[in-house]
Amino acid sequence: MKFFSGVMMSALLMTSFITDSHAGVIIGGTRVIYSADKKEASLSITNPDSIPYLIQSWVEAQTPGGSKPPFIITPPLYRLDKGQQNVMRIVLAGNLPQDKESMFWLSIKSIPSVEPRDNTLQVAVKTRIKLIYRPQVLKASGPEQQATKLVWQRSGNRIQVNNPTPYYINFNEIKLGGIKLEDVTFVSPHSSTTFPVPTGETSSQLAFKIIDDYGGTGEAHAARL
Repeated sequence: MKFFSGVMMSALLMTSFITDSHAGVIIGGTRVIYSADKKEASLSITNPDSIPYLIQSWVEAQTPGGSKPPFIITPPLYRLDKGQQNVMRIVLAGNLPQDKESMFWLSIKSIPSVEPRDNTLQVAVKTRIKLIYRPQVLKASGPEQQATKLVWQRSGNRIQVNNPTPYYINFNEIKLGGIKLEDVTFVSPHSSTTFPVPTGETSSQLAFKIIDDYGGTGEAHAARL
């Protein structure tokens, strides 16, 4: 049996649920938190489908063109037969800052195994989830406990959030005057970012929820601009 004969397309899938599934392959999480006091982090990949898949995994820098991430994945490439589960192990193989979190992208590509046929299109699906390295000095707390330390202000037609903490704060939603902001993402440690204000919205009342270490949504927090 040959893997992937024909044309290949990659689709980027991101979700806020605890597991992510596509074309039969199930990934056991939407993010990986790598604690510095552990020798490795792990993530399960399960194939409940009736056909095998070729699974390829790698770690990318948070921004294009960034330095090569200091991680090794084992196994980086393997065949996952029907009904099988494999545990992917991620090992730190370099140095990272110890006074704040570091974030990378963990990419997983699943390629279905099919018999070659004329005029068919085979699809390889690429999933990208966050890989966050957490130094040992930060182990006692997490992003949910830091949410009240964020500082919010209006900057023209945008909302600016300042993050004085050493954690990545990933937002599930941000509302201004009860209206959701579009395309909210995250704010890096000791940094700031901005999001567009809904057209015509003048309220100073803001509410937000963040995503916890397990991919779940935390409680609602209130803030004032």
